[in-house]
Amino acid sequence: MQSIPVDTARLGVLRCAIAPEAKISNPETQEVKKDRDGNTIYTVAVTVRQDRRRISVIEISVTGEPKGIEEGQILKITGLTAFAWSMGDRHGISFRADAITPVPSVTAAPVKGGGA
Repeated sequence: MQSIPVDTARLGVLRCAIAPEAKISNPETQEVKKDRDGNTIYTVAVTVRQDRRRISVIEISVTGEPKGIEEGQILKITGLTAFAWSMGDRHGISFRADAITPVPSVTAAPVKGGGA
């Protein structure tokens, strides 16, 4: 499987579509997928929109539960890598990241009155 580093700066605004969920490795037994060290793998559905094009949704896997992420929130994706895969007649691209963190929202500072 070939890994391809992804330049997230070229992807436009990355926004959480579905909050982090534990990745299921076996739908019949509901077994949760783990990495080599026994840590749970989570997926986050992220919307991607480049240069006024249509919005795409990609699922990104990450080790450990990303904290503080809510639907609609702008995200920072660190170390995003794409992997091409195929199994029989099926094929696609999967995504993994080193970290997924929320971007703090910037709120306007209150205006202080100058007195009269």
